[in-house]
Amino acid sequence: MAAAAAGGSRGSRSRRVRLPGIAELLRPVPAGLPVPTQRPASGREAHTQKITVYLSADELLDLEQGRLTLRSYGIPVDRGRLVREAITVLLADLDARGEDSVLAIRLGLRARTDTGDGLPDDQ
Repeated sequence: MAAAAAGGSRGSRSRRVRLPGIAELLRPVPAGLPVPTQRPASGREAHTQKITVYLSADELLDLEQGRLTLRSYGIPVDRGRLVREAITVLLADLDARGEDSVLAIRLGLRARTDTGDGLPDDQ
C-alpha cells in the first residue's frame, strides 16, 4: 500500500533503461575501428559499489556464451569481470568518438524506434 502511495505501483510506467544485449556489446570490432584503451577496467579486485542489472534469458545465455568463448581462447573470466570490461570498452569508445560511438548510435537509434518520438522510454 505504501509503495503505491509513493508512486511505486506496478501499473506505473517502467523507468528501466533498455540497453543492448551482451552479444551486441561483444560483437567483433570491424576492421579500421580501434578499440579505445584510455579507460582501464578494474579487473580482479574487491569492489565496494554494486548495481543490479536485470537480463532477459537470451541476454544471460549470450553472456555465458561469451564467457565460454573467452575460456576456449585460454582467457578464464567470470561474468562480473566480462561485464565490467564491456562497460569500460563502451565508455572509452563514447569518450573517444562521442556521438559517433557505438553506444550513442545504438541507444539513439533504439530511443527513436522504441517510442516513435525520439525520446528514450524513461523520459
